[in-house]
Amino acid sequence: MTSESRPATRTRLGQEVAIVLLLSLGQSAVYSVVSIIAKLTAGKPLSQQAATLNASQSPRPYLDLTYQLLEIFFALVPVLLVLYLLHRPTETLGLTLNRPGFDLGWGFGLAAAIGIPGLLLVYAAAQLGINAQIVPAALQPVWWATPVLILAAIKNAVLEEVIVVGYLVTRLRQLGWQLPLVIGASAVLRGSYHLYQGFGAFVGNAVMGVVFALFFLRAKRVMPLIVAHSVLDIAAFVGYSALPKSWLTWL
Repeated sequence: MTSESRPATRTRLGQEVAIVLLLSLGQSAVYSVVSIIAKLTAGKPLSQQAATLNASQSPRPYLDLTYQLLEIFFALVPVLLVLYLLHRPTETLGLTLNRPGFDLGWGFGLAAAIGIPGLLLVYAAAQLGINAQIVPAALQPVWWATPVLILAAIKNAVLEEVIVVGYLVTRLRQLGWQLPLVIGASAVLRGSYHLYQGFGAFVGNAVMGVVFALFFLRAKRVMPLIVAHSVLDIAAFVGYSALPKSWLTWL
C-alpha cells in the first residue's frame, strides 16, 4: 500500500464507521440524549419519570406480536451490514460456536461480575434521584410475552456486542487509535444510548463497556459477551414480569 492510499483507506474506514453507527446505536445515542434533555426540562424530578423498555405497541395481541418481531428483526440488520463489511467476520469477531465451554463459562462469570454491582448501582441511583424509574418490560399478559422478551434480550446482546465492541474496537484499531481511546469510545457510546434511563444508567453501562472492551481485546471473542449480555437482559426483562411488583419498587 502506498503512502497516498493509506490516508484514503483510513478516510473510507472512518466514513464507514460513521455510517454504521448512524444506522444503528449511534442513532440510538442521539435519541437518548434528546430524551434525557426532555426529561430534565419536563418540570418534575427525573426520579418521578419513567423509562420503559419493551413496551406494548398495540392493544391487539397478535398485531402487537407482529410489531415486536419486526422490531427485533430490523434492529439486527446493522449486524448483517457489519458482517458484510468486515474481512472474515466470524474469525475477526470470535462469532463462532466452536468454544461453547469458554463462551458459557466466561459469559455467566461476566454476567455475575457485572450484574451484582449493577443492581447496587441501580439502587444507589434511585436513592440519589439521578435515574428515571426503570420499567424493563411492559407487555400485555399474553402467552408470547416471555418468549418475545427472551428474543429481545438476545437481540440487544447481539446488536450491542457485535457493533459496539467487536466492530467498533476492530475498526478504531485499524484507524490507528490508541487503546485507551478505543476503549473509551466504546464505553462512552454504550453509556450514551442508555442515557434516557438516567445518569446512573450511563455510568453503569459505561463501566460495563470498559470491561467488555478489555475482554474482547484480550480474548478476541464476542460470544462470551453476547452470553453475558443475554443473561443480564433476560434476568431483567423476564424477572421484572414474573416477580411481584412490590419487590421492584426500588427501581
